[in-house]
Amino acid sequence: MVKSLSLKEESYLKKMAEKAERTFWGYVGCEVVDVSNQSVEVKLKVEPHHLNLAGILHGGVHATLLDSAMGLHAMIMYPEAKIVTTNLNIHYVAPVEEDVIVRTQIVHQTQTVITTEGKLMNSKNELCALATASFRKA
Repeated sequence: MVKSLSLKEESYLKKMAEKAERTFWGYVGCEVVDVSNQSVEVKLKVEPHHLNLAGILHGGVHATLLDSAMGLHAMIMYPEAKIVTTNLNIHYVAPVEEDVIVRTQIVHQTQTVITTEGKLMNSKNELCALATASFRKA
């Protein structure tokens, strides 16, 4: 569901979604649930191939979801710019064995850098991972 976006931003998001299906994003199985200028929500139906040997969500999957969702938020805010991750910091708080959702917000912006926060929540809406990331606008 797309909220608070202009027609240009909605068109941009649709093009990105089509393009993403052929990339790592599509391979992992990420799905955009909600988008606005204030937040992005991305969910993942956790499958056996997303788990590590301990039977919980692999840390790399956490990182992929968080980085991708926060990056998408930055790209939606600045569709004319090329956005690249310059820093990603993750705190793994609790193990995950079920479907997850990531919610993002922009916490700071300058002319060239966007800083975001992402929270990875389980199906009980419990915090499982917290991340911050910086993205460069080029």
